[in-house]
Parts: sequence; C-alpha cells; structure tokens
Amino acid sequence: MEKEEYLQVYRHSLAHILAKAVIELYGKDVQYAIGPQIEDGAYYDFVLPEGQSIGPDDFTKIENKMHEIIKRREAWTRKEVSRAEALELFKDQKFKTELIEDLPEDEKITVYYTGDDYIDLCRGPHVENSQELMSAAFKIHSCSMAYWRGDEKRDHMQRVYMYAFPTKDELKEHIKMIEEARERDHKKIGAQLELFMFNETAPGMPYWLPRGWQMYQALLKYSREVQRRHGYTEIAAPLINNKKLWLISGHWAHYINNMFIVPGVDGYAPADVDIENVAETQDADSPKKTAKIMAGSVVYNRENLDTMAAKPMNCPNAMMTYKRKNRSYKELPIRYSEYDVLHRKEKSGQMNGLFRVQEFRQDDDHTFVMPSQIKSEIEDIISIADEIYKTFGVTYRVEFSTRPDDFMGDIEVWNKAEANLKEILDEKYGKDGYEINEGDGAFYGPKIDLHIKDALGREWQCGTIQLDFQLPHNFGLTYTAEDGSQQMPIVLHRAIYGSLERFIGIIIENFKGFPVLAESLPGSAGSDPRGA
Repeated sequence: MEKEEYLQVYRHSLAHILAKAVIELYGKDVQYAIGPQIEDGAYYDFVLPEGQSIGPDDFTKIENKMHEIIKRREAWTRKEVSRAEALELFKDQKFKTELIEDLPEDEKITVYYTGDDYIDLCRGPHVENSQELMSAAFKIHSCSMAYWRGDEKRDHMQRVYMYAFPTKDELKEHIKMIEEARERDHKKIGAQLELFMFNETAPGMPYWLPRGWQMYQALLKYSREVQRRHGYTEIAAPLINNKKLWLISGHWAHYINNMFIVPGVDGYAPADVDIENVAETQDADSPKKTAKIMAGSVVYNRENLDTMAAKPMNCPNAMMTYKRKNRSYKELPIRYSEYDVLHRKEKSGQMNGLFRVQEFRQDDDHTFVMPSQIKSEIEDIISIADEIYKTFGVTYRVEFSTRPDDFMGDIEVWNKAEANLKEILDEKYGKDGYEINEGDGAFYGPKIDLHIKDALGREWQCGTIQLDFQLPHNFGLTYTAEDGSQQMPIVLHRAIYGSLERFIGIIIENFKGFPVLAESLPGSAGSDPRGA
C-alpha cells in the first residue's frame, strides 16, 4: 500500500475511533455527522446532548478513551446494506439519515462496525482490527463551531480536530512546526507591526495602515517596474459592471454565489444594448413588458438587466478593452496588466486573515496572442516569475494541467498549445522537474500553476499561467491575419504574486515579518529581503 493511501486509511479509521470515544463519553444521544481525514489528521462533527459541549479541558479525556478503545483490539466489519436497512440502522441519527436519503437510487451503501456497539456509514476502506492502530500517534488539538453541510442556516455542530501520524516522532515534528507557524502568524505580526487591521464592519476586507500601505505600494511599484521591462501596458476598468457583461463571459451562471450583487431598477436597459422586440409578452399579473436583448451570441431578458455586480475578476473588462477597435496581427501580443480591486463573497468560516479575503488585488494580466506566439510568451512569463520569486527568496514547484473531458474549443489548437507548454517545461525544468495533472485543466484551456514553498515547507499556489480559448469566443474577439482572414486570438491569463494580500501574508510568515517593512522591499532604498 502506498504511503499516501496508508495515511488515508489510518486517519479515517482514527476518525471512527474518535466518534466512538465521544459517544461513549457523552452518551447514546450524540448525533454524529461526518469524519473525513485531512492533510495532517482528521476531524469529526457532532451535535451533543443539550447542555453538553467539548472544550480544551476535555481533549485529554477523549484521547485516553480513544487509547482505551484501541486496546480492546476490536474487529472492523464491512457490510453492504440496502437503503431500507441503512435507514433502519441510523433511524436515530438525523445526519446519517439525510446522507442516505440523498444517495442515488443505485448507490452501493456500506457500513462499518467497530466492535459490536459502534456503526458508521462509510465507503471505507479501514483497518481490519483496532490493534493495527496500537502505535497510533494522535493528538486532539482544537474544536470549533461548524454548520451542517456548510450552511449557516442549518444545525450548529462541534467539530473536533486531531493530528494523526504513523509515528510519535512524526507527530512531534508536526506539532513543532505548528508552534513555529503560530509564532509566524501574519495576523499576529501584522498587528504588532501595525501593517493592517480587520473590522466587523467590512468582513474579510483589510484596512491597510500607513506602514502596511507603504509596503503594499512598494510591491505594486516593483511589479510595475518588472512588467514595463517586459512590454506590458497597464489598464484600469470599472469595479462594478452590468449583469450583461457577466452573462457574456459566463461568470453569471458559474460564479454568481461568489459575487456581490448591486440591484438595479427594473425595466432599464443600457443604451448600448440592441433590443429586439421579437416576442414581447405581458404577464397576466404585471403590466410590465419583457423583451429579448441581444449581445453578441447571448440572448437574455430585459427585466432586471440593469443589475450590477462588483467584479470578482478582471477578465471580462480586459476582453472589452481589446474589443474596442479592429486589431491586426502586427499588434499582437497585446499585454494588459491590471491591479484593480476585486471582491469575492466567502463564507464566514472560510476567511483567514490575508490568506482568504473578500477584497483584494492581483498582479493580473491578460495577453492576447496568435497560436504561434504562445511558446515565446510563456517563456517570458516564467522568466518574470523567476525574477520576482528570487527577489523574495522563495522557491516554487510547477504543475501542468492538461485537457479535461469537458474541454471547449478546437482539439487541434489544444494539442498544439499543450505541446508548446510541455516543450517549454521540459527545456526549463527537465522532464522530471514538474508534475503533470492529466485532465485537470480548465474547460477553457490548459494551465501551469506555480506553488511557492515557505520557510516551514508549506506550499501556496500563487502564480498561474492559463490559456483560454473560450472567452475570446464569447466576446467575439478577432484580429486580421497576415492573409487578410479574420482569426480569433488566444488569451493568456497570468499572475505571479496572485492575490497581493495572500502573497504579503506568506512573506510576513516566511520571514517573521522583518523584510515586509516598506523600506526593505524591492524598489525602495532598504536592504534586500533575502538577507533577513
């Protein structure tokens, strides 16, 4: 069994032991929901009987009960059951019942018995006997409030987390790393150095204090300087845009739950939209008429067309900027960098300092190229990434994601683009110097992701290079080729910092805050941050 597979079985089995321990300690009325393995252990979600709760003072008690259960050397039995049998087995467990009822009719349902007195709904696999966990190295380290299925309107639960590793030495090393990470916590250091703050009046939207804003501007200045040397031009666009833009781009259908919506006045249609009164209708309950609106190949109703949304990404604005006039092959590549403020709605439990925010900027770029220019352009982007990451003293790992089953566009263009990307990566990193994720590209094009590594060995996906064959199609973008024909450009989406907020958080933790002071950043008169 591969080490990763073994860890999954080991941690998932320990999650069952955790659930069994909580039930034995807090009574048969405990409602237990799900208990997946995670990167460094596992967790389990519970609703305890009224008046009871789990806190830090209870962790040792639960750990001792888990060790006691493991020492019983109980057999683990897997059983396939019918839907009716499963519902009967879990008739007193509301969350398990809901999970069973939501399964497809033809879904195979399996349960696992640990001893005779604990049963869980689970696909497995698990250990065959608890004695396989005798050397288990685990530690309960925290508990938090969670919502059933992540829905804040549903049951409030207690989530109990534990670290779990095959050996005590690995567990100790991990706890040591976690303690070091707490000392490096960018939220703590940011407050101490008065770089930024958060306030409940704008959740997940940082206030940049004078020193922090000076630092932020130094990063922007450095990025702009590098990009100017590589032939980029900077644009800026409106921060809120009409619904029609997001309908054309496709974001309205796929991203609306993460967008901040600005309602408009019913019945208003923007002046630059062609209105075709093809099939005017009048609802019996309303005197208001509707009409079809045409925008390129997209048709939608006039009603509520003036609804606006704060932009979660810059892509559609860059498409509109390109489209403002006829283009020639002689102009390409066109590189539009953009640092506009972006907004993305996040669930409250997902926000985490600067790492996960609702307002941020990216060192964004959209480059419009001919197929023949893909290779040279990506080589240049990688050279920019090398320069910027070297300045901050961080290394990175490369992932190449290829065509998914639901890809859009011409397969021959995909094949050529992927061949170009692979050739670039082979030359730059060697055939074994990067990872290939077969079929994991976006539906609109293959991509290269750059994962930087910090001082604690943690990885963060920051840089990305994505080819896009779909947005140019949606917006009807063209250029006049050398032979006079009209051709569609390919778009390269590119970021190196990624979110500036997230990058700053990483750098603060990587260097314990010292080089993030504005006077020691690139483009200023201070020292090289690599010397910190």
